[in-house]
Amino acid sequence: MTHADDVTWMERAIELSRKCPPAEGAFSVGAIIVGADGEELARGYSRETDAHVHAEESALAKLPTDDPRLAGATLYSTLEPCSERKSRPLTCTQLILRSPIRRVVIAWREPSLLVLDCVGVETLRGDGIQVVELSDLADQARSVNDHLM
Repeated sequence: MTHADDVTWMERAIELSRKCPPAEGAFSVGAIIVGADGEELARGYSRETDAHVHAEESALAKLPTDDPRLAGATLYSTLEPCSERKSRPLTCTQLILRSPIRRVVIAWREPSLLVLDCVGVETLRGDGIQVVELSDLADQARSVNDHLM
């Protein structure tokens, strides 16, 4: 994927995050999984299927874990994947690590508003996942969450 492709997919993920039902104490996040061929494989957003589902979790749940296209796929998430949560046994970081995905692109890091020390990026990188941060799009992704800031 080129930088221009990454920007285009992240802009789509930001638009997707606008579909999130608003919630006190929860970020609105969009996530899209794109295959190595540039085709969209799945998408999800926060609270898409229930009050506790996260965007990455929702997108990953739409594909079988052994889908061979995941090995070359990129996961775009408007916010750093969570490294701590109370509502599910696995964090989004753990779900990504259990998948064959080896590349993640985010727009912004999770601020210490709801979780004091999110370490999703560090954990993914520590496990050999390539993480790209598109900080030029952070303000756009953050603006969807103005109700929390």
